[in-house]
Amino acid sequence: MSKPVLEVRNLETHFFTDRGEVPAVDNISFEIHDGEVLGIVGESGCGKSVTSLSVMGLVPSPPGKIVGGEILFRQKQAAKAKEEDLVHISKKRMRSIRGNQIAMIFQEPMTSLDPLYTIGFQIIEALKNHYKLSKKEARQKAIDLLKLVGIPRSEEIVDEYPHQLSGGMRQRVMIAIAMACDPEVLIADEPTTALDVTIQAQILALMKKLNKEKGTAIMLITHDLGVVAEMCNRVVVMYAGKVVEEGDVRTILKNPKHPYTKGLIRSLPKMSKREKRLYSIPGNVPKPGSIKQGCRFAARCGEVFDRCWKEDPELLQLSNGHQCRCFLYAQEEEVTHV
Repeated sequence: MSKPVLEVRNLETHFFTDRGEVPAVDNISFEIHDGEVLGIVGESGCGKSVTSLSVMGLVPSPPGKIVGGEILFRQKQAAKAKEEDLVHISKKRMRSIRGNQIAMIFQEPMTSLDPLYTIGFQIIEALKNHYKLSKKEARQKAIDLLKLVGIPRSEEIVDEYPHQLSGGMRQRVMIAIAMACDPEVLIADEPTTALDVTIQAQILALMKKLNKEKGTAIMLITHDLGVVAEMCNRVVVMYAGKVVEEGDVRTILKNPKHPYTKGLIRSLPKMSKREKRLYSIPGNVPKPGSIKQGCRFAARCGEVFDRCWKEDPELLQLSNGHQCRCFLYAQEEEVTHV
């Protein structure tokens, strides 16, 4: 297999607060290949969004800081494929990569778009940061991008303000801005959370189309396993700042190994069964840094045993790229430590 376009190795992002150091992302590793859609799944507070902000160099500092690990980006558009560690490059270099080679769609478009400027101005601003275009060329490119993401009346909407558009239209504008410079990696942080079901389907279909036609690698952050089944090639399951399971989407959904992943899938309503009450995983995600010993999922796990309270399990290689962080599989013959 070719080298990944983006590789995260042993990433640690901590927040320094009045109550001490809080490890929001604790030693996680994953990779995304060219043209692949990687899903990152987990409950709120598990570190998904902090991971994406770390990749983009947008962790608020203070209080946040990347304290360890590497984020390796391999720029395929360069004459010679060049590998850069985004953790240690200059702020100027990071600004040239952000929005150009790596772009991001944020969760709530109304807070990401500036209400004081027109849609066209905000797209043109993204274009001018990376291309030398005349005013007329930039405006036409903005209209073309709005058409690309399926916005009708693009020639008129380019002069309208964010509050004049619906939530779905604003999210399409965010995708247009993200795709303005043909990025190699697109990070989508819960891109359909605030939208109704019909618009969700349209936005996902649009992202899928862009992925197929342009070969853009997508890192899709979500808590919706239905979206994962529809969109992703591989899945990373996170819990309390750590990766607890990783594998291709079919393996994870059909044969999950970690008790947390099993719980997430069991929580989904089933069309074939009528149940009076939907299953939910007992308890809540622990506060980052609150568990000092043992497995972080132990307090909520139905298969917990003595060792789980004393030791933190390592990520184990089960078979064919399927990894799991659980003592239940530590004795299997196929298993190797990752």
